[in-house]
Amino acid sequence: MAYDLDSRLVIGVSTRALFDLCTENEVFEKEGLESYRKYQMEHDGDILLPGPGFPLIRALLDLNRLPGQAGRVEVIIMSRNTADTSLRVFQSIDHYGLGITRAVLTGGGSLAPYLKAFRTDLYLSACEADVQRAIDSGIAAGIICSGGRAYEETDKIGQIRIAFDGDAVLFGEDSERIFQEQGLAAFEENEKRNAGRPLKEGPFARFLKKIAALQKEFPSPQQPIRTALVTSRCAPAHERVVRTLQAWDVRTDEAFFLGGISKKEILEAFGAHIFFDDQAVHTARAAEAVPSARVPYRAEGRRKQQQSGEKLFL
Repeated sequence: MAYDLDSRLVIGVSTRALFDLCTENEVFEKEGLESYRKYQMEHDGDILLPGPGFPLIRALLDLNRLPGQAGRVEVIIMSRNTADTSLRVFQSIDHYGLGITRAVLTGGGSLAPYLKAFRTDLYLSACEADVQRAIDSGIAAGIICSGGRAYEETDKIGQIRIAFDGDAVLFGEDSERIFQEQGLAAFEENEKRNAGRPLKEGPFARFLKKIAALQKEFPSPQQPIRTALVTSRCAPAHERVVRTLQAWDVRTDEAFFLGGISKKEILEAFGAHIFFDDQAVHTARAAEAVPSARVPYRAEGRRKQQQSGEKLFL
């Protein structure tokens, strides 16, 4: 019987999101694929340090150890590496005791065609082009940010904590675009006028709903995942957000309507394993305290993709 992915929480993660491959990527960028391959072979057996996505991945895999949850989370390595250059990655996976057994290794080719084939619920990568194509395909995805610090000990809270921005992440981009193009007053007026009209679903709406369904399987004090909405919105623009989540029949365990207050300190206090935001100014600062990932806009990402090309390999 085929291994069924539909009932599982499927996470795709690139090698550079899971492990610290900054030195290796620099070799690839400066010297090319053959030098990169040679470097990996020469360091065969050297264990890689955890990367920014490591705390979330390890914590999610630990869900499989809970009673009745065996196999609930499936993490798949999804990388532009080749099979031979990935040996060191799987040595490191074994070293850290991560229950990851499956991989998609495209040898420099695009990963986008395989995300839906593997029923991917969330994709984390350092390659903007791959994340952009995932977003364009309707899959929750984030460009992982490097905070320049150690990540291995981040998940000692004993509960998975995931934080989301609102507009252009959980919700659609329409209101965010009004703010960007017309300013705060027009944004607030639009939200007051449409307070009873649910916002459109954003790229992470389906992922939040899947987490919410999983949470309902556990008694409230024992829920293994805790979520937070961390948004720059404040009153009166908060009402539409609350009513939207009610219309979706989901909730976040905590909500912060900050009205311009820095998100970094709030996220650090929450203890997020990861934070998703569409604005680089927020993810860059948040990454100093917690693992963070930027969620690109569809149209904006396409323009960037055309301008910058697809150079990243990992």
